[in-house]
Amino acid sequence: MVEMVTRPYARAFEAYALANPEVLCLSADLTSSCEVDGFRDRHPDRFLSLGMAEQNMMSFAGGLGLAGFRPFLHTFGVFLYRRPYDQLVASVAYPRRKVRLMGFLPGVTTPGGMTHQAIEDISVMRSIPNMTILETGDATEVESICAAADSIDGPVYCRVLRGSVPRLFDTPIEVGKMRELALGSDVLVITAGITTEEALRARGALAKAGVSIRHLHLNTIKPFNDQALLDHLAAVRYGVVTLENHVTEGGIGSLVAEIMADHGVGKKLIRLGLKDTYAHGGSRPYLMHYYGLDAFALVAGIERLTGARFGITEADLDAVRIDAVHSAAKAEAL
Repeated sequence: MVEMVTRPYARAFEAYALANPEVLCLSADLTSSCEVDGFRDRHPDRFLSLGMAEQNMMSFAGGLGLAGFRPFLHTFGVFLYRRPYDQLVASVAYPRRKVRLMGFLPGVTTPGGMTHQAIEDISVMRSIPNMTILETGDATEVESICAAADSIDGPVYCRVLRGSVPRLFDTPIEVGKMRELALGSDVLVITAGITTEEALRARGALAKAGVSIRHLHLNTIKPFNDQALLDHLAAVRYGVVTLENHVTEGGIGSLVAEIMADHGVGKKLIRLGLKDTYAHGGSRPYLMHYYGLDAFALVAGIERLTGARFGITEADLDAVRIDAVHSAAKAEAL
């Protein structure tokens, strides 16, 4: 039975900030939705509300970084790169300010539809010089994301999970080091964030079908250890399948494709994710199934890669975990 942890970010950020007096908490009018309302109430001298004005917040954070503070910006991921892009580049990335961008609701983790779903954030952030990108995949990584982000000498963008989050790992994030979850010899599967849980759901059925899976979980997307990936690619027979909570253009699938092309790796690659589309509103399990981001889609992708048919049905997969859209763990549906 997977342990579910309620609001792990809230406790982790407060503990980290109290131990590091240069850390400040900034919010863009989504304080409770980003789980820092308790911090606001208990430590108002360390909290700044910049309102629904993300461009101003980004420039303000750049100034705080210049003054020696380490601001943690809290809002939904979409509002950290779509609205304030010019300020992000000019005030934060170009001067390498120690600004920590905590982006909540990555991909299809929200029923809010296009305006709230950060589906191309990795593509955008990967193209910005000096930017580090981290992603959380379970409660342990959420609990360690503040320390990981604050270890970076420069700006960092984090895809953060909120609410009720499963605990999948026992060890904190190690920046730059991928997690090796299985070391099979047939197919390399690469996941990050919420798609890792889907791959874990599929692995048992695939093993029964005789498929040996090598499974990597990424929490550091930029910078990336090319050689570690090349070593894993060399160890598998058929090729690699990437599964991401993001569009396939510019995300993890593109990252893997670039490394394979740069180094002349002649193996097959299947990229699973959002295919040149925005997602509509709906529950996370529904959206992941509808857009082909779940365990069943991964099985189909591995079948395409290997040219085999395993006869695996939805019933053969480990049970899906159903999240309550409205719950005590979340202040609101959005």
